[in-house]
Formats: sequence, C-alpha cells, structure tokens
Amino acid sequence: MKRFLPDAFTLCLLTTVLLASLLPAKGEYAVAVGYITQAAIALLFFMHGAKLSRQAIVEGSSQWRLHLVVMLSTFALFPVLGLALRAWAPLPLPDTLYSGFVYLCILPATVQSAIAFTSIAGGNVAAAVCSASASSLIGIFISPLLAGTLMKVQGSADAGHVEQVLKVMEQLLLPFVLGHLSRPWTASWIEKHRKWIGKTDQSSILLVVYSAFSEAVLQGLWHKVGVVALLEILVLCLGLLAVVLVVNTQVARRLGFNRADEITLVFCGSKKSLANGIPMANILFPAASVGLLILPLMLFHQVQIMVCAYLARRYREKALVPISA
Repeated sequence: MKRFLPDAFTLCLLTTVLLASLLPAKGEYAVAVGYITQAAIALLFFMHGAKLSRQAIVEGSSQWRLHLVVMLSTFALFPVLGLALRAWAPLPLPDTLYSGFVYLCILPATVQSAIAFTSIAGGNVAAAVCSASASSLIGIFISPLLAGTLMKVQGSADAGHVEQVLKVMEQLLLPFVLGHLSRPWTASWIEKHRKWIGKTDQSSILLVVYSAFSEAVLQGLWHKVGVVALLEILVLCLGLLAVVLVVNTQVARRLGFNRADEITLVFCGSKKSLANGIPMANILFPAASVGLLILPLMLFHQVQIMVCAYLARRYREKALVPISA
C-alpha cells in the first residue's frame, strides 16, 4: 500500500494549505511573509544552480535527438494538451482551474524526481541529468513567454510581456546563475549536506504555498472549490499524465530509441516542476488568483510521483526477468 500513500512532502503541502485556510496571513504579517517568500525563492534557485554539475551537462549533451524530443514533450505536447483541455472543459470546473491546467502544462520538467525515476528504472541517467537540468533552465525563459501568449498575466500585453520575463529572470535566473558560478567554493559543501539542502528547498516551496493560499483563502477560495472539484481535478491530472506517457512511449519506439533512452524520455518528458511552478506563479499572476491556479499543479505533483514510481519499478522488474522466462 505504500506506493499509493502520499509522501512526506505532500503531507507537508496539505498541512500548509490547512494552516493557510485556518490562519491566513493578513495585514503587516502578510507583507512580512511576502518579503520572506521572495528571499526563500532566491535561495531555492541559488541552490538549484549550485547543485548543477557541468560534468553532467557535458556527459549527456551529445544525445541531441533525445533531448529535442524531451523538450518537445515538455514545451509543445503538454501545452497543446492543456489548451485542448481548456477548450473542451469536460468537467464543470471554474475557468481559473482550467487556466491552472494550461499553466501546469507550460512548466519545465522536474530535476530530482526525473533523474531518480530514470535511475531506478535503469535508464540513461547522464542524459536524464542533462535533459531535466536544461528543461529547468530553459523553462525560466520559455514558461513566462508561453504564459504571456496563452494566459492572462500581470502587466501590459502590448509590451510583449517583457516585464514579466525580466522579473522572472531577476528573481529566478539571476540566483540560479550565481549559484552555478559559486560551485568552485560550494560544491563540496553541498555534496556533504544534500539532505539538509533538500529540506531547505522544500521549506521554500511550503512558504510560497502558504503565502499564495493565504491570499486565495481571503478571496474565498474554498467557496469556489469543494471536494467534488478536487476529485475532478485529480481525474483530469491522471488523464493528462496517461496521454503524455503513452505518446512518449510510442514516439521513443517509432524513433528507434534503445530501452535506456526510452526510459529517459518517459520520465523526463512527463514531469512538471512544482519547485519552479509555484515561485513563478507568484511572480506572473495576481496574488488573489495564484492559490486557485496552482491547485492542478499540486495534485499533478502527487499523481506523477505515484504513477512514475510504479512505472519505474515495472521497468526495473522487466529488466531483471531472464529472456527465456
């Protein structure tokens, strides 16, 4: 039963949402939480940059066909599916939630879980490191542009959303670059304290979630979304992930990828990053709408972990079965 239970971080996310629902940040406290949240986001992306090894980039960068297909899955297939879902609107959900699905679909892939599942399944780990890291970095540029094109974001549409991109670069890309440049001095320390750094990353995300949901609760979030709506979002997340997994598997086989590269495409091309998505939403969208917009992302995060954990074990089990069996 463990594979179907939420992980510790998901339980922390649920607890944070409950805390924001019961004790939302107001007034001067909300202002203070906002400043702390900005600092936490900067720290989060500094650590992302500091953990990125140049050697891993070099080792995996030669497989350009695989990386190209991963990027097309992340930034083309997913957005098309998100737009189709919003246009179709198969379930009676608020428009903001369908916009949340579009936002989910324009985000970059995760880094840690994509690499971890690729490794468990016996895939091409070096290529996974390169693809997932490149997706995370490219997403800092592409996701705000896609949001500006496909969604309503803060600022002037006539300016081509340059303001949003610059703000994202300032708050996300600059700390990321500084973190990566700091590797000569920080790499060994980071390797020794990876577990502690992972907790810091998670704490930063929880703080952003608390800030976003506090504002959303004050704007009447739970009057707009009930238990039935949450179940409907969950169903749509499962359907979205299933389509992407099937398409990526078939594409890998049609292109003649070997088993290791197929695994890399399946896991790197189907992930969406909570760590990138929540801070970016905090920058791109009005505070009152962020809580509702990130609900699909939060549920998709748990769905992708449970489904991909099962798939990774299946790939591993098949690899261990003798050919004669």
